[in-house]
Amino acid sequence: MLHLTTVHDHHRLSTQDLLLRIEEAVERGETEFVIEASGQHDIGGPLWNREGRPLRFTVTNPGQRVGGMCLPDTEVIVNGPAPADVGWLNAGGRIVVRGDAGDTAGHCAAAGRIYIGGRAGTRSGSLMKHDPQYEAPELWILQSVGSFSFEFMGGGKAVVCGWDSQTLPSVLGERPCVGMVGGVVYVRGPLGELPPDVAAHPLDGDDIAFLDSGLEGFLEAVERPRLRRELTVWKHWRKLLPAPHAADNHQGLPDMRDFRRNRWVTDGIFGDVCPDDFRVNALLAHAADRLRRPLWENARHAAPCEHACPADIPSQRRFNLLREGRVEEALRLVLDYSPFPASVCGHVCPNLCEGVCSRNQLDAAVQIGALGRLSADIAPPPAAPASGKSVGIIGGGVGGLSAAWQLARLGHTVTVYEADEEIGGKLRQVIPHARLDASVLHAELQRIRDAGVHVRTGCRVDAARFAALRKEHDALIIATGGHRARLFPWPGKERLVAGIDFLKAVNRNEAPAVPERVVVIGCGNAGMDVAAGAFARGAREVTCVDVQKPAAFPHEMAHIEALGGRIVWPVRTREITEQGLVDEEGRLFPADMVIISVGETPELDFVPETAPRFRDWLAPTADGSVLDNVFAVGDVVRPGLLVDAIGSGRRVALAVDARLRGEAPEAVRPAPLPCIPADRLHTAWFAPCPADQRPEAAHDHQRCISCGTCRDCRMCLTACPQQAIARKVAADGSVSYDSDPARCVGCGICAGVCPCGIWRMEDNAPAA
Repeated sequence: MLHLTTVHDHHRLSTQDLLLRIEEAVERGETEFVIEASGQHDIGGPLWNREGRPLRFTVTNPGQRVGGMCLPDTEVIVNGPAPADVGWLNAGGRIVVRGDAGDTAGHCAAAGRIYIGGRAGTRSGSLMKHDPQYEAPELWILQSVGSFSFEFMGGGKAVVCGWDSQTLPSVLGERPCVGMVGGVVYVRGPLGELPPDVAAHPLDGDDIAFLDSGLEGFLEAVERPRLRRELTVWKHWRKLLPAPHAADNHQGLPDMRDFRRNRWVTDGIFGDVCPDDFRVNALLAHAADRLRRPLWENARHAAPCEHACPADIPSQRRFNLLREGRVEEALRLVLDYSPFPASVCGHVCPNLCEGVCSRNQLDAAVQIGALGRLSADIAPPPAAPASGKSVGIIGGGVGGLSAAWQLARLGHTVTVYEADEEIGGKLRQVIPHARLDASVLHAELQRIRDAGVHVRTGCRVDAARFAALRKEHDALIIATGGHRARLFPWPGKERLVAGIDFLKAVNRNEAPAVPERVVVIGCGNAGMDVAAGAFARGAREVTCVDVQKPAAFPHEMAHIEALGGRIVWPVRTREITEQGLVDEEGRLFPADMVIISVGETPELDFVPETAPRFRDWLAPTADGSVLDNVFAVGDVVRPGLLVDAIGSGRRVALAVDARLRGEAPEAVRPAPLPCIPADRLHTAWFAPCPADQRPEAAHDHQRCISCGTCRDCRMCLTACPQQAIARKVAADGSVSYDSDPARCVGCGICAGVCPCGIWRMEDNAPAA
């Protein structure tokens, strides 16, 4: 915090020097100021912090224009009165005066809030305006205003509370609201005579809601919270609005073009420096004369849910199909991207899509994971005609089966070689049965077999078999996953139990013996599964440790803590002893069993050394290949979630298909769409839905905001004041919207009301 005193040894600091000191301090990163002013002007003016942090000024005894041209994220608090031009040209700041304000408070304000804790002078609120791209400016006054208040007001909201002003003939002074053409003035107290172009109205429900919500913040700001009860008797309030005008009669006036040609200065007033084309621009410009023009950008951005999904599942399209009543089509669509919508999306995936769902701003994410469970029994459409090409896949885990599913549907003959006695990989071997119903997994594995994927289990591939498979198939995919536990060279590491082996034994119902005290190294989701398995097998004390902040999801850690487990970090292991784990600080974590679960690496002994590698993993090229017609997917490339392996399998399958068909692999992988900016969405159009009233997953499209994809709500069509927008229906039933340049004036209302962020305003090209 920077404290500035402007009088030293009877010498007063000039306004210029004070403002320079403030600017230099802001440049250094200072954000909090206490200023003992002595009449200096323009304190709290147009300033901003490089990092976007808010600026706060607490001021006493300021001069004119305190808060003048104030920007967003700036707050100015005046302890006491302030002279003229408080908040002049306010562009977004919050300005509080805890006393009277001089003339022209809020003059030309275009955004932000101004709070006056006393009276305001002449012409306060004059020329207030509102750009529909921004929130309307607000001017709150506790007592009364002087004459000519709100003169030529064009927008925004003003509130004159009239407290302690009942003896005045008018709390708005003489001749208020002259020339008012927009905005609204809320008034409590005597009004006196109003000009003919303004009308007083009773409050409606929206007015009361605005005042009721705003009064609390205003009264707190000016330190008068006890007045709330007195000021919320709504029958004492009225609102002033500009009255509708009859059309002006311009009969007898000359045509502007004729006036400029024949009655004005020959060749125009700038004829000596530029020719005058005598063009007359209307007040509302159209076509090329507009400053901005709207663009309908349907589906040009990805919704946050789609952008976050490693498998590229288009949840937005699914919800749009549900919205249109095409339920079966919506449930089948996910099979184009994943053969495991119920097993992975519906049960074990952390649902990154839901974590970034825009609906979280209102209540809770739309139920994308639960929607996946509804696709458990959906049959896929018929496969493409047989291509005559053969693909071998080494590994029957999630990544390999994802690739197999896609390639079989594309018409290729696919054979999966699995070392275990059943396909499914970690989904079957490691995920606890409590998290994934075995019958759901079995049904989805059977659907893969039914799609024509050939499976050979109990088939471990060594170097010789790998070489033979390369000759047998037109393409080969390595998808053996990561099954070798990562270990570190700690003393006593031979006492460690591999977490992946422990979970596999649990899932095989081998009931591994678990002592009373267990320490788990690694606090990821897999570590939480290990801890839960230890408790289920009889452990009474389970401590999970990690060298860094736990990566497990909060609900997973909460479950372990509810069982009685402890989660401790940071813990840097030094050695494993018979007594337990000892960290680098010498602390002993007592344990009869220490299980390590800090990730796994792949076993790639069968892969030729010529295949490019990065440490323990394969390093494929852009199309997923590591050797000629040999590709890699999933955890053999990099560790990840199951949904990462699904996405990897699909993308590599498309590249393999392109290669087999003689096409460029890049052609099947278009660049991902950018995520729609959050500020283009308007969640205000959606009401929060209580948890007990939320629909089932198949009907949750009612809550979906449809980020970046038009939901055909027709709001822009209804709101356009120029009727410039047209709705068009194509032969296939798809809907599009178009703006007619001959009607559009570039006001931006379409972009302002679109809840999905489809309309965007851009600068218009200048007229030729």
